[in-house]
Amino acid sequence: MTDIKDPENTLILETTQGRVVIEMRPDLAPNHVARIKQLAREKFYDGIVFHRVIEGFMAQTGCPNGTGTGGSGQKLAAEFNAEPHVRGTTSMARAASPNSADSQFFICFDDSSFLDRQYTVWGKVIEGMENVDKIKRGEPVSDPDKIVSLRLAADVGSTG
Repeated sequence: MTDIKDPENTLILETTQGRVVIEMRPDLAPNHVARIKQLAREKFYDGIVFHRVIEGFMAQTGCPNGTGTGGSGQKLAAEFNAEPHVRGTTSMARAASPNSADSQFFICFDDSSFLDRQYTVWGKVIEGMENVDKIKRGEPVSDPDKIVSLRLAADVGSTG
């Protein structure tokens, strides 16, 4: 496993396709990172599917309804930043309103610069991008892959 520099700001995402490690960036989006950490500690993401997965673009998850219509019930003010949407970027999904992000997020398969400064980038995949690449595609996805568990590395400990 990758050497984790900051376990308090590193997510261990266990999916039906394998492990993905995400380095969170509180320097870019402190409120979004704090909310994701809170939801991870509440086990909110466990069992949630990747409901919208577009080849060459991104894999989206975080909707408790599995349809893209739900969230945790707490909207976040936008924290748009200059970090580019490139392969492995993790960013918040939202509705038309810039301040409508909640619990849904996506992982970019490829460069998606058309999203830059319009969506809140909060992290990057540092290990397991090959597992993200295996996630089943679709809008909606039939028999979708899901998040088995999402934990902070600090809470997982040495047992992994």
